[in-house]
Amino acid sequence: MTATLKTSRLLLRQPHKGDWVVFQNFMDSDRAEFFNLKGDPAQTWKTFASELGHWEIFDQGMWAITLHGSDTAVGYAGPWCPPHWPEAEIGWMIFDPAIEGTGIAAEAAAATIDHAYDVLGWTTAVSYIAAGNTRSIRLAQKLGAKLDNTKTGPDDTLVYRHPAPRGVKS
Repeated sequence: MTATLKTSRLLLRQPHKGDWVVFQNFMDSDRAEFFNLKGDPAQTWKTFASELGHWEIFDQGMWAITLHGSDTAVGYAGPWCPPHWPEAEIGWMIFDPAIEGTGIAAEAAAATIDHAYDVLGWTTAVSYIAAGNTRSIRLAQKLGAKLDNTKTGPDDTLVYRHPAPRGVKS
């Protein structure tokens, strides 16, 4: 298990219970419209618990994105592969609107993709994105992912396939 990843601006750490407030605030905001949890505290709690539980069960999961020198999560990014998921996914969510447009999401997602390929041994990775989530679609494209029209993700999401690591044929 790798509990942290470091980039030039970020420390990605295992999520913990202290992230609850920022997670809850995000899920209850318009920024989280594609999660459909606004006004549903029970489902928001279950979703947060699943983030922590994914690490407990699989020794991996989405990391909390923090800026160097701060322990406050500004988002989550990383591997997401519960048993009912069609394929292993790299997911992301940015809690803090001030982070948008800074490249933080791309930096975090790229680090987690590298980790999935180099450490976890993945040979393919996708991101499942709601059709109207233009910010996430742009990020997937910035990371080199291409729309895979041959697949459908959970809840009829679009499937963006990330480039295979060097030396692996897609």
